[in-house]
Amino acid sequence: MPTLSEPALMHAPWFAAWIVAAALAGLQFAFLTWGMWESRRFARARLRKRHERDVEPRVGLFAPCRGLDVGIEANLRALFEQDYSNYRLTFIVENGNDPVCPSLRRLIAEHPNVDARLCIAGPATDSGQKVHNLWVATADLSSDIEVLAFVDSDARPHPDWLRRLVARLPHANIGAVTGYRLMKPSSVATAQCLLYSINTTVASGFGPGGHHLVWGGSWAIRRELFETLGVRTAWKGTLSDDFVATRLLHKAGLRVDFEPACMVVSPVDGGWRQTLGFIRRQYVIARSYAPAWWLLLLAGTTLPVLTFWGGLALLAMGICQGAEWTWLPAAVCPAYYAANLVRGWQRWQLARLYVPQATPLMQRIVWLDIWTGPLVTLVNWLAILSSLFGSRLKWRGIRYRLGRQGRVLSIERSDGDFERTSGDMVRRKEGPCRRSRKRKSPAVV
Repeated sequence: MPTLSEPALMHAPWFAAWIVAAALAGLQFAFLTWGMWESRRFARARLRKRHERDVEPRVGLFAPCRGLDVGIEANLRALFEQDYSNYRLTFIVENGNDPVCPSLRRLIAEHPNVDARLCIAGPATDSGQKVHNLWVATADLSSDIEVLAFVDSDARPHPDWLRRLVARLPHANIGAVTGYRLMKPSSVATAQCLLYSINTTVASGFGPGGHHLVWGGSWAIRRELFETLGVRTAWKGTLSDDFVATRLLHKAGLRVDFEPACMVVSPVDGGWRQTLGFIRRQYVIARSYAPAWWLLLLAGTTLPVLTFWGGLALLAMGICQGAEWTWLPAAVCPAYYAANLVRGWQRWQLARLYVPQATPLMQRIVWLDIWTGPLVTLVNWLAILSSLFGSRLKWRGIRYRLGRQGRVLSIERSDGDFERTSGDMVRRKEGPCRRSRKRKSPAVV
């Protein structure tokens, strides 16, 4: 096999591209390291500060549900145990035969002191089912509602969550306050560890400033602004509630503030099929509603992949050829891996602020996250690339096809099936479609 001399290699376009990618990856590492340090500093300061208010605005808290999430009973119970005295809790389901309904009815009956109701939205015909649920539930808001808050059924907020979510809304130029999630695997299964690693990487990007994206599982907005911006109208025909809200807020020049105290735990379970399907779905939705953000994410993951895995390929080539230039990838790859260990440790330190009680299981998962960083980045990069092709996705047992700007073109349902977050299937028969009815007092439908 002919060898490449060092001067010849230096003039090869692909080698020059690798050098540029490695240099940019180094700058990226420095920027992200500083950003994560800032996020940790910001989170520590916010978590130490408690917001006290003499007046609690009336909050309409909306929780769309479908199927049985992992730990669903604990998740739902947490919504009844909020340290906030002035809120109305609305659960929204497609129909009364949803397997989550017995739990909802039982919890509502067990907490008569909480103003709670179960709303039947009916099946979506031109929107995502979650968006349709929210669209129906926010149609007839009572006149006393001042703030709208939203939470996902797979989230488990702490008792102070709602209070902290609402506290910063009166501040000038703050359009919405958002939290985010930390996924908590149920085992050291490889797929769950991968999901944890990608999730904590994204979570570490939330920090100071008002440039954030709304996360639909933990956010709040003033009712006046919700109606002025036309959020409910903009939801019609779409799949993503949070990206649509983010687009409207940013277009109006309003801040989306992140509140570290509103980070929620999200228990997860499942195998490779469910994990990869979940990851790809997130990126397909992002590409449809926020293409600039999706491109930035693609570029940000391409640089480290080219640097490390491309460097390993060059290293193997150089060793086989006995080339003099082998020292360069031999130096870059370990340096990159060491930098990855630093960032993995930073992610762990940030996660410990949000979930201080680290179990032995989580400690094992964290070590896997720290030591397998380059492999996680590679899989994540492949998942982002896969979202470039196709416009079909599956979400909670329903298949959607998206068109331009994320418009829902078609909806396909599987007869008699609900899909759990963990990937298990719960059989049920489709019941008659019923829409929610306006009531003057809390009621169970």
